[in-house]
Amino acid sequence: MISVEEATRIVLENCLVLGHEKIDLENSLGRTLAEDIFTDTDLPPFDRVMMDGIAIRKSDFDSGTRDFRIIGLQRAGQAPMILDGENTALEIMTGAVLPDGADAIVPYEKTNIINGIAMVEMANIAPFQNIHAQAKDKKKGDKLIEKGCKISAVEIGVASSCGYYNPLVEKLPSIHIFSTGDELVEFRNAPKAHQIRRSNVYALQQLIKSQGIDATQSHIDDNKVEIKSALKKALVENDIVILSGGVSKGKFDLIPEVLEECGVKKLFHRIAQRPGKPMWFGRMDNKMVFAFPGNPVSTMMCATRYLVPFLRKCQGQNPFEEIFLKLDEPINPLSDLTFFAQVKINYTREGVPIAKLIGGNGSGDFSSLVHADAFVEIPPNTSDNAQNQHYRCFRFRWS
Repeated sequence: MISVEEATRIVLENCLVLGHEKIDLENSLGRTLAEDIFTDTDLPPFDRVMMDGIAIRKSDFDSGTRDFRIIGLQRAGQAPMILDGENTALEIMTGAVLPDGADAIVPYEKTNIINGIAMVEMANIAPFQNIHAQAKDKKKGDKLIEKGCKISAVEIGVASSCGYYNPLVEKLPSIHIFSTGDELVEFRNAPKAHQIRRSNVYALQQLIKSQGIDATQSHIDDNKVEIKSALKKALVENDIVILSGGVSKGKFDLIPEVLEECGVKKLFHRIAQRPGKPMWFGRMDNKMVFAFPGNPVSTMMCATRYLVPFLRKCQGQNPFEEIFLKLDEPINPLSDLTFFAQVKINYTREGVPIAKLIGGNGSGDFSSLVHADAFVEIPPNTSDNAQNQHYRCFRFRWS
């Protein structure tokens, strides 16, 4: 049995190198950028008008002129007009290029236009007033987004403004999830008195989807021949295979034995933690296997604590969110196992996050997770003054 720290090190040292691919920008939400993005123009690319109003020369205003003769209308998307003649103005729309000769914009709200004459109702005008100067934000060739960034709606907007319609992104792993056990039936079916519905695979599938990755799933009974056949096929077709159940010490916990017979090298089996002690992790070439205990809280905790950071690192992201929280109440002294407590993240009146302990009836009590947002990691042999300490938090709920 190894420590949580050692298990974490082994998992993260075995992240997959999957390479890169070009995809359509509109399909890139949640993907990890594998190239820097540079602007191909100044930003803004021209002196851009920021208000609807009139364009004038500041020098005319400074000389005492307050009534300006309107000689035309400059629309957004139109080539720049020329402001010609003294004490003249062009009506102008937000987003338009600044007319040649103009150097200030007076908003409509500060004018009174009668019979083609705009009377300016301002005491002072600043140079380049209401004008977003060319290259004020970025110059052509400047870096806008660094590789390794997880693409959000903002990055898609910025990249599209620079013509990056096929960004280079990290490839996603192919993943298959197995549930195991003769007692499980499909959730659409009514279980008999000695059966329960499959649920862990669906929770895992959605947890993985929260990382922007799709996964397939299926079930195998406690039959060694069936298990071996299914695992061999899955290892050929997928980068990552995940199992829930069959990794403890029972007579029908066949997964560790069959995995090694399939050529998967065990990297560890059993972690000094509660819940989730029997977790198994192994590798076969560039294929990884996570085998979690079948109790639902154990499965969710192990996936949140080890699988999600693994997937994040495979995508070139920081594996961990740096979230540390205090507990809202004392916790009883714990054993020599690392304990993962279920918590709800609340906030004080001052906006400080705090972890509210959510009780449960052991690792089989999956209904208790409905009231929780995360697990907090409490080190071995923690004393009852734990309430005053900060603990690393691993979220499985983001909203």
